[in-house]
Amino acid sequence: MIDSKLYDIAEETLSNLRAKSLMIATAESCTGGMIGAALTAVPGSSDVVDRGFITYTNTAKTEMLGVDAALLGPGGPGAVSEPVARQMAEGALARSSAQVAIAVTGVAGPGASERKPAGLVFIGCAVQGADTVVEEHHFTGGRADVRHATVIAALALAVRLAC
Repeated sequence: MIDSKLYDIAEETLSNLRAKSLMIATAESCTGGMIGAALTAVPGSSDVVDRGFITYTNTAKTEMLGVDAALLGPGGPGAVSEPVARQMAEGALARSSAQVAIAVTGVAGPGASERKPAGLVFIGCAVQGADTVVEEHHFTGGRADVRHATVIAALALAVRLAC
Protein backbone atom coordinates (compact mmCIF):
# COMPACT_ATOMS: atom_id res chain seq x y z
CA MET A 1 0.00 0.00 0.00
CA ILE A 2 1.32 3.42 -0.95
CA ASP A 3 0.78 6.06 1.72
CA SER A 4 -0.48 9.53 0.84
CA LYS A 5 2.98 11.13 1.17
CA LEU A 6 4.54 8.72 -1.35
CA TYR A 7 1.53 9.08 -3.63
CA ASP A 8 1.87 12.88 -3.64
CA ILE A 9 5.61 12.69 -4.32
CA ALA A 10 5.07 10.16 -7.11
CA GLU A 11 2.34 12.32 -8.64
CA GLU A 12 4.63 15.37 -8.59
CA THR A 13 7.50 13.33 -10.06
CA LEU A 14 5.30 12.14 -12.91
CA SER A 15 4.06 15.66 -13.56
CA ASN A 16 7.62 17.00 -13.76
CA LEU A 17 8.77 14.21 -16.08
CA ARG A 18 5.64 14.51 -18.22
CA ALA A 19 6.25 18.25 -18.66
CA LYS A 20 9.66 17.39 -20.17
CA SER A 21 8.24 14.47 -22.23
CA LEU A 22 10.50 12.05 -20.37
CA MET A 23 9.93 8.42 -19.49
CA ILE A 24 11.44 6.70 -16.46
CA ALA A 25 12.65 3.18 -15.74
CA THR A 26 13.47 1.81 -12.30
CA ALA A 27 16.03 -0.72 -11.12
CA GLU A 28 15.37 -1.74 -7.53
CA SER A 29 17.06 -3.99 -5.05
CA CYS A 30 16.42 -3.05 -1.41
CA THR A 31 13.08 -1.41 -2.20
CA GLY A 32 11.79 -4.48 -4.02
CA GLY A 33 9.57 -2.56 -6.43
CA MET A 34 8.31 0.20 -4.13
CA ILE A 35 9.47 2.99 -6.46
CA GLY A 36 7.61 1.44 -9.37
CA ALA A 37 4.59 0.80 -7.17
CA ALA A 38 4.51 4.43 -6.02
CA LEU A 39 4.76 5.73 -9.58
CA THR A 40 2.17 3.36 -11.01
CA ALA A 41 -0.29 4.04 -8.18
CA VAL A 42 -0.99 7.32 -9.94
CA PRO A 43 -3.63 6.96 -12.67
CA GLY A 44 -2.29 7.67 -16.15
CA SER A 45 1.31 6.92 -15.22
CA SER A 46 1.82 4.65 -18.24
CA ASP A 47 2.76 7.63 -20.40
CA VAL A 48 5.75 8.29 -18.13
CA VAL A 49 6.71 4.93 -16.57
CA ASP A 50 8.37 2.63 -19.10
CA ARG A 51 9.34 -0.37 -16.95
CA GLY A 52 10.83 -1.55 -13.69
CA PHE A 53 13.51 -4.10 -12.94
CA ILE A 54 13.40 -5.77 -9.53
CA THR A 55 16.89 -7.18 -9.09
CA TYR A 56 16.96 -8.41 -5.54
CA THR A 57 19.64 -11.04 -6.21
CA ASN A 58 23.11 -10.58 -7.61
CA THR A 59 22.24 -12.95 -10.45
CA ALA A 60 19.31 -10.74 -11.42
CA LYS A 61 21.57 -7.68 -11.38
CA THR A 62 23.95 -9.28 -13.86
CA GLU A 63 21.33 -10.98 -16.06
CA MET A 64 18.78 -8.18 -16.24
CA LEU A 65 20.94 -5.06 -16.00
CA GLY A 66 24.40 -6.17 -17.09
CA VAL A 67 26.08 -5.41 -13.76
CA ASP A 68 29.65 -6.70 -13.86
CA ALA A 69 29.70 -9.93 -11.83
CA ALA A 70 33.22 -9.11 -10.61
CA LEU A 71 31.77 -6.20 -8.63
CA LEU A 72 29.46 -8.59 -6.81
CA GLY A 73 31.91 -11.41 -6.13
CA PRO A 74 34.83 -11.91 -3.76
CA GLY A 75 37.21 -8.97 -3.92
CA GLY A 76 34.56 -6.66 -5.36
CA PRO A 77 32.80 -3.89 -3.49
CA GLY A 78 29.60 -5.93 -3.30
CA ALA A 79 26.00 -5.24 -4.25
CA VAL A 80 25.65 -2.31 -1.86
CA SER A 81 28.14 0.03 -3.50
CA GLU A 82 28.50 3.06 -5.72
CA PRO A 83 29.69 1.17 -8.82
CA VAL A 84 26.80 -1.30 -8.61
CA ALA A 85 24.21 1.49 -8.28
CA ARG A 86 25.82 3.22 -11.27
CA GLN A 87 25.75 0.09 -13.42
CA MET A 88 22.18 -0.69 -12.36
CA ALA A 89 21.01 2.78 -13.45
CA GLU A 90 22.94 2.66 -16.70
CA GLY A 91 21.71 -0.89 -17.38
CA ALA A 92 18.08 0.11 -16.84
CA LEU A 93 18.51 3.08 -19.17
CA ALA A 94 20.12 0.92 -21.87
CA ARG A 95 17.49 -1.83 -21.56
CA SER A 96 14.43 0.41 -21.73
CA SER A 97 12.80 3.12 -23.81
CA ALA A 98 13.20 5.60 -20.96
CA GLN A 99 15.36 8.70 -20.94
CA VAL A 100 15.73 8.58 -17.12
CA ALA A 101 16.57 5.58 -14.96
CA ILE A 102 16.73 5.43 -11.20
CA ALA A 103 18.44 2.58 -9.34
CA VAL A 104 18.67 1.70 -5.66
CA THR A 105 20.75 -0.80 -3.75
CA GLY A 106 21.22 -0.87 -0.01
CA VAL A 107 20.82 -2.52 3.36
CA ALA A 108 17.32 -2.00 4.67
CA GLY A 109 17.95 -4.54 7.43
CA PRO A 110 18.53 -7.15 8.64
CA GLY A 111 21.78 -8.37 7.13
CA ALA A 112 23.84 -5.37 8.12
CA SER A 113 27.53 -5.53 8.86
CA GLU A 114 30.00 -3.15 10.44
CA ARG A 115 31.17 -2.10 6.96
CA LYS A 116 27.64 -1.87 5.55
CA PRO A 117 25.21 -0.88 8.29
CA ALA A 118 21.44 -0.92 8.04
CA GLY A 119 20.32 2.27 6.37
CA LEU A 120 23.23 2.46 3.91
CA VAL A 121 21.72 3.03 0.46
CA PHE A 122 23.21 4.01 -2.89
CA ILE A 123 20.87 5.71 -5.36
CA GLY A 124 21.95 6.02 -8.97
CA CYS A 125 20.31 8.12 -11.65
CA ALA A 126 21.14 7.87 -15.33
CA VAL A 127 19.76 10.51 -17.69
CA GLN A 128 20.19 10.13 -21.42
CA GLY A 129 23.04 12.35 -22.62
CA ALA A 130 24.35 13.16 -19.13
CA ASP A 131 26.78 11.67 -16.63
CA THR A 132 25.30 9.17 -14.19
CA VAL A 133 25.06 10.43 -10.63
CA VAL A 134 25.20 8.22 -7.54
CA GLU A 135 24.34 9.41 -4.05
CA GLU A 136 25.22 7.63 -0.81
CA HIS A 137 22.61 7.86 1.93
CA HIS A 138 22.50 6.76 5.57
CA PHE A 139 18.85 6.46 6.57
CA THR A 140 17.68 5.73 10.09
CA GLY A 141 14.91 3.64 11.56
CA GLY A 142 13.71 0.15 10.84
CA ARG A 143 13.45 -1.68 7.55
CA ALA A 144 10.20 0.01 6.51
CA ASP A 145 11.59 3.45 7.38
CA VAL A 146 14.73 2.90 5.30
CA ARG A 147 12.75 1.66 2.30
CA HIS A 148 10.28 4.57 2.54
CA ALA A 149 13.08 7.14 2.79
CA THR A 150 14.85 5.51 -0.15
CA VAL A 151 11.81 5.88 -2.41
CA ILE A 152 11.46 9.55 -1.52
CA ALA A 153 15.17 10.26 -2.10
CA ALA A 154 15.21 8.34 -5.38
CA LEU A 155 12.26 10.22 -6.82
CA ALA A 156 13.75 13.54 -5.71
CA LEU A 157 17.04 12.70 -7.41
CA ALA A 158 15.32 11.76 -10.65
CA VAL A 159 13.43 15.06 -10.75
CA ARG A 160 16.49 17.11 -9.77
CA LEU A 161 18.64 15.62 -12.52
CA ALA A 162 16.09 15.22 -15.30
CA CYS A 163 13.91 18.26 -14.85
